[in-house]
Amino acid sequence: MKYYIVKYSGPFGFIKPWTAVRDTETFSQQFLTPSIVGGIERKLFPGLLNKPFGFYKIKGHRLSYSQMTSQQEQIQPRGWNKRKVNKRSAYVREYAILTRSVLLHPILHLAFDNRQDAEIAAQQHICLCRNEDILYPASEDPVSISIEDFNSNGEDFNGFELVFEKNEKSFLVGYNRLDNGSPMYGWLRVVGNPINTLQ
Repeated sequence: MKYYIVKYSGPFGFIKPWTAVRDTETFSQQFLTPSIVGGIERKLFPGLLNKPFGFYKIKGHRLSYSQMTSQQEQIQPRGWNKRKVNKRSAYVREYAILTRSVLLHPILHLAFDNRQDAEIAAQQHICLCRNEDILYPASEDPVSISIEDFNSNGEDFNGFELVFEKNEKSFLVGYNRLDNGSPMYGWLRVVGNPINTLQ
């Protein structure tokens, strides 16, 4: 069986953390969760928007990048605190600084099991999580390759892939907003060196 691979690239890519500690505790801003891949699939194929959550077109993916750069973001928590302001009681929302990472020069390969879907995808842009981080297709002509080669060729298809299965290697990667907040699990497949050398 074959895959048809579409390659996307761009200068920046942001993967939104699912908890405040996700970056520092699990360093997981380098792989795509099921809800992210499901969102990309529905952007490419809007006819899937009314279908139950699942994967209908994208059969695999691979994400690599050149490095991660830390960005600071000012946030306000949802809760209010009561304290004295000018000798009067007041409810305030404090500010905090989060450090989050952005991928530099991300490359994403999406795998489809038929050429027609791959050709449709190869004519569109995508983003990982943030609308301003646009990734463009490298070519309108998808690459045909066996599934075995896609999963073992560390030169042409290097990167991280979160395989959406629950088994002894799996770990919790978030809660799926597209599926009533159900837990998402997966295990990390690493092919070749996921960190690309800058040319």
